[in-house]
Amino acid sequence: MSTYDNHGISVPSVIITTNFIFGGSNNSYYYLLFECLIQLVSFISNKSLSGRVIAANKQSTSGLTLQFPFDSNPMSSQYSRSILPIQMADLNLFDFPFPWTLTGVHALCGAIGSYSFYWLGIFTPSRLNERESMVMLLFSVLYTINIAISNVSLHLVTVPFHQVVRAMTPIFTIILSILFLKKNFSTMTYISLLPVVLGVVFATVGDYYFTKMGFFLTVLGTILAALKTVVTNRVQVGRLKLHPLDLLLRMSPLAFVQTVIYAYVTGELHRVRAFSRTEMTTSLVIALVTNGVIAFFLNVVSFTANKKTSALTMTVAGNVKQVLSIILAVVIFNLTITPTNGLGIFLTLLGGAWYARIEFVERNRTIPPLGR
Repeated sequence: MSTYDNHGISVPSVIITTNFIFGGSNNSYYYLLFECLIQLVSFISNKSLSGRVIAANKQSTSGLTLQFPFDSNPMSSQYSRSILPIQMADLNLFDFPFPWTLTGVHALCGAIGSYSFYWLGIFTPSRLNERESMVMLLFSVLYTINIAISNVSLHLVTVPFHQVVRAMTPIFTIILSILFLKKNFSTMTYISLLPVVLGVVFATVGDYYFTKMGFFLTVLGTILAALKTVVTNRVQVGRLKLHPLDLLLRMSPLAFVQTVIYAYVTGELHRVRAFSRTEMTTSLVIALVTNGVIAFFLNVVSFTANKKTSALTMTVAGNVKQVLSIILAVVIFNLTITPTNGLGIFLTLLGGAWYARIEFVERNRTIPPLGR
């Protein structure tokens, strides 16, 4: 949803982001690629605040699992862990192991940023009635519950199993779209999703262990993630037709309040206060603020991409992002992957490109030529 770089946002990324917000091509292929690109850059920024590399409980003996406690979408599964099978690594830049507090920082920056854009006259908020306002409240609760369930499930299953189930999000998105939105998808679309899903399975292969409750919560979290993506699309293209910044303006304050409450209930705020008295530094404060500001732009681009493409395209981009994150880690940090991981990466990238091509062709068929 924006470029995540602790050194700031580059000029090209600002131009592209502006194009996303104020107009531009409706080609879903470019939105898919750009979404993956900005998710990759967010991987670096969130990694800098996510603490050190640790081995998951009951992980495969073939290698360690690199866990990042913060997903690249600050408003969604913030605690979902991207995993990278590796031999060894130490990527600890900042030790700030407080996921709910960081989520709150992101939400607060989203509220301030979206209000600033409103104050500058860049967008005009829609007028919602009481029923529509209640829909937005329930929507924000959906986001928070999705994060909470992901948190709990990760304590009951191994990370590879969690990632494999999460890779099924495109499938659940299709099911929800068919059941509730009466959408139809072509046979080729279904086929193109197979390598996207199977590729993530191979790319994140490991020890698959889970409890019955862990299995239930992981599947439930995946269904909620798919539902969240579908609803995000509907509130922007359906009857409400909210501007992405308008959606962020309404969601961020609610998400901030809910995450702060959850952090208080779980005792995280108490630990943050203790941490601040002894460990908080100026550089860490700057990193947190920078991370929050970039999270705002990341959300703007993600919401806009969702609006201009589709919920299914966003979930496919999420799967592709997972394997591109592995490639990024291999290139930058010289991490080692197995042949099975490499096969998974290839399958996911192939499937993502195939899906984007099919989506592009089918969209062009539905758009009548100019002059007719």
